[in-house]
Amino acid sequence: MSMRRKGPRQRSLFVAAPDQASGPRHRFYETLNGLLESGGFDRYVEEVCPPYYEPPGTRGRPSIEPGVYFRMLLVGFFEGIESERGICWRCADSLSLKEFLGFEPYAKTPTHSTLSRIRSRLDESVYEKVFQFVLGIVDSHGLMKGKVAGVDSTYLRADASMKGIVRRDTGEDYKDYLRRLAKEEGLGELNDEELRAFDRKRKGKRTSNKEWKSPVDPDARIMKLKDGRTRLAYKAEHVVDMETGAILSASLMDATTGDGESLPGSLRDANENIEQAEERSATRSADERDDDDEPPTHAGTAGNAASNPTAIKEVVADKGYHKARTIKELTDNKIRTYIPERRQKGQRRWSNNGGRAAAIAVYQNRARVKRAKSRALQRRRGELIERTFAHACETGAHRRTRLRGRSNANKRYLIQAAALNLALVMRKVVGVGTPRGLADATRAFMAWLDTLWVFAVVVIGAAQTRFAILRKSAKLEFQSCLAPRRSGIRITSPGC
Repeated sequence: MSMRRKGPRQRSLFVAAPDQASGPRHRFYETLNGLLESGGFDRYVEEVCPPYYEPPGTRGRPSIEPGVYFRMLLVGFFEGIESERGICWRCADSLSLKEFLGFEPYAKTPTHSTLSRIRSRLDESVYEKVFQFVLGIVDSHGLMKGKVAGVDSTYLRADASMKGIVRRDTGEDYKDYLRRLAKEEGLGELNDEELRAFDRKRKGKRTSNKEWKSPVDPDARIMKLKDGRTRLAYKAEHVVDMETGAILSASLMDATTGDGESLPGSLRDANENIEQAEERSATRSADERDDDDEPPTHAGTAGNAASNPTAIKEVVADKGYHKARTIKELTDNKIRTYIPERRQKGQRRWSNNGGRAAAIAVYQNRARVKRAKSRALQRRRGELIERTFAHACETGAHRRTRLRGRSNANKRYLIQAAALNLALVMRKVVGVGTPRGLADATRAFMAWLDTLWVFAVVVIGAAQTRFAILRKSAKLEFQSCLAPRRSGIRITSPGC
């Protein structure tokens, strides 16, 4: 299958009467499409995708344009749809989304099997380049500083159930495993209710990743939640710009990966993404201006890519990321840390934790944490980083991934994070970050107009009523003063 490129499409010569009118125009998606086209999004993805397709001229039906595929994944975030089937159904049902994808109102949009085929065809590096491209758009709008970064992680539920786990050594499911244990203890054959009672009372019960796995998603790991429940899950980690809220790096890893172990790798990915985004932003700015023009002075950091390859200078995280070797490694890379320390009993020994250099790095981090700047950064971290998880996992409907395998889940999550960065730019351009936000803002404005109208009607009605009362009272007073004069009686009242 060869790759189709985006170009002018021939419109139909004859159109049925019901299809003559074009689809409804959506302000949000029109602005988003203009934002992508002004940055050369379709041209860029068509440059990075050809190695994964057959050469041009190969027999067979060409694929859909890569720009259409990635736009459909963006729709999953903006519309809050978690599955590829739901995305395809929504795009086929909405005329405004067809317009966003570049289809005519009567044309058929791609199905979920097409999305699945393209996802398996493209490598993770393509999705990372798309994320870096979007980060370049964020930088061109002055929304990426990249000096102070905050790091945090959350869990994503895997598309697998704990009821289906099997033993790694024997391949038994949990019920067969309990039956074997009951027979070994001489209890004989037990029914399901007796097995549950036996499982509650038996000692040494544990569900370890070394002993159990999911047959449908071997990459998922058993994770214990804060409320004590266990789930098959992945770990999602964000590196966020603490000045603007832009996501500098998003990665998906095993749920058993420790926070202190994953921190250096996430920061390296963030520095690489910043460098690539700055280079892309500088190249686009050079293409947009003539040779005689002055270079643009936007608020981004496009001119610092060559002079400052390691952009991140300070890192703030919670106490789960505190690890002596990690803090020493970051200190060696000239990165200041603001990571609270867990309470520990007894005296620490540094001989097995990096030696004297690690001790000095930990003590310096401990002193920085006590400063007012660290407390302000921690408050800022709770505001910005938790907001990215809320948008990506809750309103973006990605708390549970509908794809199996870490690679597939990471591909979709990278586009989810890229869409969140686009929402940040749209919030600056339009004032809202999602189509639902635009609809809510419109409803709020109309409600405000209704309230203003009701208030005006009430005020005017009250004024009219007051005026009528005053007019009637004045008329009665005038009549009461005029009646005695007509009868020849002298009036001594001061009101008359």
